[in-house]
Amino acid sequence: MITTMKKYDFLVYHAQYADFLQKLRDVGVLHISQRRDDIAENEELRDKMQLRARIAKNIALCQNLTAKDDTVLPSENLGIEDGFQRLSEFDSLLSDIEKLKLEISNVQREKERMDVWGDFSFDRLKQLESNGFKIGFYSCSERKFQPEWEEMYNAFKVAVTGSTLFFVTVTRNDIPEIEADIVNISDKNAVELGKQLDDLNDSLNNKQIAVHDFACRNINNFQTLSLQMEEEIDMDMANINTVKSAEEKVMVLEGYCPEDADTALINMLDEEGVYYEVSKPSMEDEIPIKLKNNAYTRLFEPITKLFSLPNYSELDPTPFLAPFFMLFFGLCLGDGGYGLIILIAATIAKRKLADNMKGFASLGQVLGAATIVCGLATGAFFGIALDSVTWPWLAGVKEYFITDNNYKESLGGYSPMMVFAVVIGLVQIFFGMAVNAAKIIKQHGIKYALAPIAWITGLIGSIVAFGAPLIGIVMPAAVQYLFIALICLSVLLIVFYNSPDSYKSPVKGAIGNIGSALWATYNMATGLLGDTLSYIRLFALGLTGSILGGVFNTLALQFTNDIPVPVLNWLVGLFILLFGHSINFGLCIIGALVHPMRLTFVEFYKNSGFEGGGQAYSPFKHKIQTDEH
Repeated sequence: MITTMKKYDFLVYHAQYADFLQKLRDVGVLHISQRRDDIAENEELRDKMQLRARIAKNIALCQNLTAKDDTVLPSENLGIEDGFQRLSEFDSLLSDIEKLKLEISNVQREKERMDVWGDFSFDRLKQLESNGFKIGFYSCSERKFQPEWEEMYNAFKVAVTGSTLFFVTVTRNDIPEIEADIVNISDKNAVELGKQLDDLNDSLNNKQIAVHDFACRNINNFQTLSLQMEEEIDMDMANINTVKSAEEKVMVLEGYCPEDADTALINMLDEEGVYYEVSKPSMEDEIPIKLKNNAYTRLFEPITKLFSLPNYSELDPTPFLAPFFMLFFGLCLGDGGYGLIILIAATIAKRKLADNMKGFASLGQVLGAATIVCGLATGAFFGIALDSVTWPWLAGVKEYFITDNNYKESLGGYSPMMVFAVVIGLVQIFFGMAVNAAKIIKQHGIKYALAPIAWITGLIGSIVAFGAPLIGIVMPAAVQYLFIALICLSVLLIVFYNSPDSYKSPVKGAIGNIGSALWATYNMATGLLGDTLSYIRLFALGLTGSILGGVFNTLALQFTNDIPVPVLNWLVGLFILLFGHSINFGLCIIGALVHPMRLTFVEFYKNSGFEGGGQAYSPFKHKIQTDEH
């Protein structure tokens, strides 16, 4: 559900305003309205946001540099100036590492280029040059090397790499111009470059150790610095969104507070003698959204937030999508064994994760349990079709598995899981339409919801009245007439009362309603068919995962039978099972997450009339917890 908000308007004398904002932040329950659209043009605020982004980037780097078993020091509660000094030191260390890496890369490249010339002495070369000799370094393909160069230019072959020949010439005159490429050598030979490379790697290693130690000492300092910057930004935002009136003597501030958390705020305002007005927000206001759900439904709030928060005028979809999403996940994954893996993994992870991440592990436990139930109901466990095995202990329950062997014939040749997928799709679609009707009642009143309710009643009544005889259900005549009466009443409402406000002009209103009804009927017929067929993916994905798991089981058995060595055949079979089921599990997990979201965000949200666009409740409060607050 969406927490009820109260709208507050404050009038504060300018000399007391700074103190008022501090006390308002101490209480920490008011969401300040953003009343200006030019915040992005505020240069000072923009600079602070960029600094916060820089801090966040360095925090991420520190997290990558530290390991779980590292000793991370607590925050020293540095001031902002000292915090930025540490940030600059960290940037300098990182810059030194990047420079060393670049230098190492250059030296490594230079060493590889000089390796072909071996370990020679530059001093000897200088002695030769001082005696009038010219030393030339060349490379060419082996087939282009001319043997007469050895006599003419004292050419000496040094090395061959691939098809490239490296050689030097020693002449009395200038370096000869021959059909070969002149090589510009480094001022150090390969051995000297190797020593330089070792020294640079040692320096890099020492710098990396220093950066690691620095990260362990300062990651919490950076976290604190980030919170300090957020507090400054929040204060600036509060001032920017304050309206100055009465020649800037009176400061006007607007905000929202949850109805169940306003006691401390009211007490502070009364103690300080601040003038304020409390009102019920109108639907035109940008009211912040705070979700309030029970322990089970709260697990699915991340899924709701992944798409968009609801706006204040509609219903929180989380309680309505939670059971369907859980069921859809179990059907798409479709294997009880895979659900058991998820349940065990989530249970282990829950013990090790931080408190703010435990909710995701709890969600994993719920989804894993749902998959176990769906997998056992459909007779699939690690790719094994439980209704086909000859295990004696399953003999008494095999007939209850929802499989083709047990129910296909009674369903006219249709797969029971396909039928179930279509039925559960219709259930969610009609449920979504009911949620839409409830939302319309909340927003506009009951008369505007009569046509949507009529669609629900007419469609369900038609399915029962005309579908029941097709599957052999005979209803009493009175019940049949009752359903027909409901259908007729629904048609009248749909045709003549889909736009109540149009009847200010009776003739135009009737014609307009008839036109709207025809258009709505077309959309309902095409949309309902397409939406319902979308739910067949629940059957298809679960079936695909089960079949693929069974294929890997069959492969493992076949390869095991063909290998005569007892231990080896077990190892090969185990490898096939682990490798195959790992691939299948990964693919199934992706499908079990993506497609339930698709059915939720497209089919369910469309039929429930979900609007979204809500702004998250973000109270003006202290980010750094101290003894004072």
